[in-house]
Amino acid sequence: MRNSKALISFLAGAALVTVLFFSSKSCFNLSEKTEKSDYYILTNQISKMNKMVVLEQNTSSIQKTKMGYEFLGKEVSSNSIITYTKTNAQVSYDLNKMKMEVDSINKKLVITELPDADIRITPNVEIQSMDDSFFNRISEKDIKNVTQKAKDTAVKSIDQNKLRTEGRQQLMENLNNIFVLAKALNYTIEDQTGKLGILGL
Repeated sequence: MRNSKALISFLAGAALVTVLFFSSKSCFNLSEKTEKSDYYILTNQISKMNKMVVLEQNTSSIQKTKMGYEFLGKEVSSNSIITYTKTNAQVSYDLNKMKMEVDSINKKLVITELPDADIRITPNVEIQSMDDSFFNRISEKDIKNVTQKAKDTAVKSIDQNKLRTEGRQQLMENLNNIFVLAKALNYTIEDQTGKLGILGL
C-alpha cells in the first residue's frame, strides 16, 4: 500500500516537472518573443504618425482695383483700393487613414492603402490704401467685393497639381523612415497601392 502511494506521488511529481519544463521552454522561446517585439516596434512607430503636414508654401501679391462712373463714354468719377494678400498653402495627409498590415511570421510589412492629399489654401487680405472721393464714396459692400476677388485670385494662383506632386514626394521620404526600420528588422515591404514606386522598394 505504501509502495502504491509512493509510486503515485512519484508519477505526479514527474508529471509536474514535465509540465513546468515545457512551460518554461515556451516562455523562453526567443524566436516567438522577437517576432512580437518586431511587431510592436513597427505598429508603435506607425501609430505615432497622425496628421502630417508635408509641404507648406507662402506667397504674397499686391492688387489694385479701380472703380468709377462714366458719362457718355467718359470717366467722371473714380476711386481705387490697393490690397496686399498673403497666402499660405499646406499639403497634409491624415495617416490615420493609412492602412498597413504587419506579418510578423513571414516578416512582411504590407501597405494596403494610402490617404489622399488634403490641400488647404488660406489667403489673408489687407487693405493697403483707398483713394476715396467726396462724390464717389467707397462703401462697405465695395470693400467686401474687392477683398473677396483678391482671395479668389490668390487661390487660383496656387498650382494645386504641383503642390500635390511635391507633397506626395515628401510623404514618400517621410514614410521611408518606417521602411528603413522595417528593413533593419529584416522585413520585406509589399506595396499593394502601386504608389510607392518612387522609393524603389
